[in-house]
Amino acid sequence: MNEEQQCLLLSSASRFWPPKGVKLSYGTAGFRADASLLQSTVYRVGILAALRSLKTRSVIGLMITASHNKVSDNGVKIADPSGGMLSQHWEPFADALANAPSPQHLLLLINEFVEKEGISVDGDWHVEVLLGRDTRPITVSWRSLTLRGQMRPMWSQLGCRQPDTPKTVTLWLKSLLQTLFYNLEGIRGVTSIVGAVATDMGILTTPQLHWMVRARNKGMKASEQDYFEQLSSSFRCLVDLIPAEKCKFDGVNDKVVVDAANGVGGVKLKYLGKLLNGLIIEVRNSSEDGGVLNDGVGADYVQKEKVLPNSFGSKDTGIRCVSLDGDADRLVYFIVPPESSGRIDLVDGDKILSLFALFIREQLSFLNEKEDMKNCHQAHLGVVQTAYANGASTNYLKLLGLEVNFTPTGVKYLHEKATEFDIGIYFEANGHGTVLFSESFIESLEARTNEISLGSKGSEGEKAALRLLAVSKLINQAVGDALSGLLLVEVILQHMGWSINKWNELYHDLPSKQLKVKVADRTAIVTTNAETVVVSPPGLKEAINEETAKYPQGRCFVRPSGTEDVVRVYAEASTPEAADTLANCVAKLVDQFLGFNSS
Repeated sequence: MNEEQQCLLLSSASRFWPPKGVKLSYGTAGFRADASLLQSTVYRVGILAALRSLKTRSVIGLMITASHNKVSDNGVKIADPSGGMLSQHWEPFADALANAPSPQHLLLLINEFVEKEGISVDGDWHVEVLLGRDTRPITVSWRSLTLRGQMRPMWSQLGCRQPDTPKTVTLWLKSLLQTLFYNLEGIRGVTSIVGAVATDMGILTTPQLHWMVRARNKGMKASEQDYFEQLSSSFRCLVDLIPAEKCKFDGVNDKVVVDAANGVGGVKLKYLGKLLNGLIIEVRNSSEDGGVLNDGVGADYVQKEKVLPNSFGSKDTGIRCVSLDGDADRLVYFIVPPESSGRIDLVDGDKILSLFALFIREQLSFLNEKEDMKNCHQAHLGVVQTAYANGASTNYLKLLGLEVNFTPTGVKYLHEKATEFDIGIYFEANGHGTVLFSESFIESLEARTNEISLGSKGSEGEKAALRLLAVSKLINQAVGDALSGLLLVEVILQHMGWSINKWNELYHDLPSKQLKVKVADRTAIVTTNAETVVVSPPGLKEAINEETAKYPQGRCFVRPSGTEDVVRVYAEASTPEAADTLANCVAKLVDQFLGFNSS
């Protein structure tokens, strides 16, 4: 590292000291904490992004969001060249970078790392980092508040109503002042590495930024408009390929009502909806509506509490309803039963996975059964879940003859496993997931469809090839994307001629219960087999198995939390009462074996 680079890093780092008494850790969601603690972290992740870009010689993404967390929180994470998450190999360096106690320590750490990784930081290579942010007040930058030198209504850009009381104005100005300084930090971090340029992509959903990074590195057009055009054109293609004999939705069933969690997804979905035909999207709880982000709204709230989000009620009975999370990378559907008293019938990520798997399996069967398709690539389809997937969903998928694989909890593990297949589908129950297509399989589809036009009277095999190719373009293959996922659900339901109620009847979830047990040291729990089997402490596995065997359709596992000294317990059984009892009994076993009486 030359003297110019060292001076630049020391000078910029001296402005951003880490918070005292706080240890930050990079996880699946990047760094997340109360926004007031993340100023230095955003700056340092900017450095991380620039170094990652130099190492890979690719465009990297930096997203500022706390997703489904409360509005006072924030977060920052990296999108790798594939559009996926930061390589796990770099996570320890990310932790060390965020927690370096001084500029001198930071410089020493960077020096050691770039030497180890063989990264040149002397300005002989120019790289780019794309920056995105959601609509929470502390992620909207000064640049986004101005247009051609004129101030736009700032409160609308901050996702809230015009302040109308002195107290509201004071709080709003405080948020704005924090905004003006907070979001320059990522740019300063990137540009503190010689040769690195930060490109502000503006206000985006998290999946949009990941999509842009992937597209740029594949040599494709990568603006936000390109994203919208690819999704809308792929959706139209799939609609045009719906079999004539299938029943199209009519009347009220043409409409889907979306809870946007008072986050960034609402505005984006409203724009996307204008580009679609045959689907009416009504957006509620948009960031423009003045509600509080993720407060009584959103996919996380709906999935965990199984209750109606704000702005929904009996008027929505019989309509397909959807909840997104704050940065629009998760979605769950729900049904408002007659006289629900606030309760809902949840159609979660497991059901979304099952719907996608059923449709893709059908298209592959058309490809494989037609004589003229025999020479085509035979696709290997795989489904990936974690142990938290409801047992009924796993049984259903296996009954379909699908290969079901399990990974440890965390999207990074699911995504990595899904890449092993020609078509890999993964979803968590919380609504985060996607479908991945191998390059070789896409090439085989493109070769087959080059001579096919939508106006031709092709065989079912040819139409299936067109459908699968359209799905590969509609779904976001970089990361879970609530907008693209919603469109794929809607077009598959139209293809099947199904109502949301028929979809929900694919299988019935087994009752489940989740608990947390406080322990002295969570590392005392060691698991294997995708976290479903306890290895340590000795004897706990046998005790859990003995207890679980007492309950019809019983299933139970325990795993340590990744962030706190807590052991998580998950239990399933044939009745809610049995699931509750099993979970409580196993929680007591954990408490007994770890010798920390927290009952």
